[in-house]
Amino acid sequence: MADEKNDRLNPHPEKPGEAQRTGEDAPTLEQWTGATSSPQPMPQGGQAPATASPAPHPGATPLKPEEKETPKPAAHAPSKPAGPASQPWEDELVARLRARFGSGVREAGSYLGQNYLVLDPSIAYQSLALIHDEEEFEYLVDVTAVHYPERESPFEVVWILYSFAKNQRIRVKACYTEAEAAPSVVSLWATANWLEREVFDMFGIRFDGHPDLRRILLPDGWQGHPLRKDYGIIQQDQEWVKINLGIESGQ
Repeated sequence: MADEKNDRLNPHPEKPGEAQRTGEDAPTLEQWTGATSSPQPMPQGGQAPATASPAPHPGATPLKPEEKETPKPAAHAPSKPAGPASQPWEDELVARLRARFGSGVREAGSYLGQNYLVLDPSIAYQSLALIHDEEEFEYLVDVTAVHYPERESPFEVVWILYSFAKNQRIRVKACYTEAEAAPSVVSLWATANWLEREVFDMFGIRFDGHPDLRRILLPDGWQGHPLRKDYGIIQQDQEWVKINLGIESGQ
């Protein structure tokens, strides 16, 4: 009798899925969910009945019109933060260059810890020679360029220099038009020979005084300069490919 009494008082089953032992028959699925297993009649026209919206909970209070949720406006993306700005670069080297060339030193700045000089093209070689001979920048890291088609002088030549004695790196820049040639610095740094040829090959910038200015990556007969902004990303010299390789480029 005690076990029968405990079974009736225990509201929870001992195992998952086990019916409550209350001495009564377990409720059916229809009794638990309120659903009916009898088929619903098909309306005329052969269309399935529309799904009815769920009825509100018996104890729920209906929302007032002003309390109903209204769609929220789309969130606007935050404005892009301003990038780092260039800072003036004050240094003894800059002071000596300005004392020698005056306004020919157009700008001396530092961007993200990288010091640079922007020079008038007319003093580029003299300034580079002074930096090499008197400021001990004996290592020419690279000669490169950037193409700005919208500028009056669209080709910016960049000399990247390093001083082992000072453990210092600087960038020297000067801008040129299509008709102008940058000065060759092979007489200052011998490694400029191949570096200037690469800039000539990729940008078409000529270097006055170079001992052997010709292409170094592309064939001599190639038309165009791939690192110019107006050179298409898949563009190539169709005529050269057809004449020299005997095939259509496929572009």
